[in-house]
Amino acid sequence: MDAFEKLEKVGEGTYGKVYRAREKATGKIVALKKTRLHEDDEGVPATTLREVSILRMLSRDPHIVRLMDVKQGQNKEGKTVLYLVFEYMDTDLKKLIRSFRQSGEIIPAKTVKCLMYQLCKGVAFCHRHGILHRDLKPHNVLMDQKTSMLKIADLGLARAFTLPIKKYTHEILTLWYRALEVLLGSTHYSTAVDMWSVGCIFAELVTKQALFPGDSELQQLLHIFRLLGAPNEEVWPRVSRLVNWHEYPQWKPQSLSSAVPYLDENGLDLLSYEPSKRISAKKVMEHPYFDDVDKTRL
Repeated sequence: MDAFEKLEKVGEGTYGKVYRAREKATGKIVALKKTRLHEDDEGVPATTLREVSILRMLSRDPHIVRLMDVKQGQNKEGKTVLYLVFEYMDTDLKKLIRSFRQSGEIIPAKTVKCLMYQLCKGVAFCHRHGILHRDLKPHNVLMDQKTSMLKIADLGLARAFTLPIKKYTHEILTLWYRALEVLLGSTHYSTAVDMWSVGCIFAELVTKQALFPGDSELQQLLHIFRLLGAPNEEVWPRVSRLVNWHEYPQWKPQSLSSAVPYLDENGLDLLSYEPSKRISAKKVMEHPYFDDVDKTRL
């Protein structure tokens, strides 16, 4: 790791710390993701191998953060450390939203459309190659401030999915962006879980506030039900068979425009919550909402 000079810690990913660093030979700024290997492991952990193999495959897409190299080193205690070398992006959607919130300005509709189109393009690429991200949130969506180029990062929880859908853990995703079926305990889920997160990010870009800011799984469910109405067998067959299902209060659905006021009607169509009816990333990109986006540049 003598090839790099660490400049500052910029965050913590799912499985490791992330540093901004300079490649000494070229002066190029990169992001280093440090993953410590447990001594009792025989070799590299499966989670790291999975992330590396997924990233190598997905790095071809301009809207997925590019994995440039993998280096092995040792820390001060002499323990083996793996460094993933990524291209460096200078901000993320969480910081963008926070800066607009602090200034009191609205994120321009044109900017929201441009960012959302790129996000859907990156998610569609993942899904087309059989990968669920499973942890999409503003903090994991990186951005270049000058060009507004957007890239999806932190694929530490990503999984290859197959048909028929395999059983997965439901302990995934930051609570605020966690899909309803996952909150209700479903372990057989697919691309719709990422699209729920995309919908939550979309609303947050428009309002600068999290759409469902729960601080527990139950409160998260109640936030969702108060806005979208509680599901029942009529609107979602077999919902009552899910592990975490109870007889919830039957709130009536509110108008989404009450929660996300600045969206035009085309934009509102992108927020839907029943998994089988949730729009795919590919279909979102064909939505009239994006008709005035210059797609040749993205």
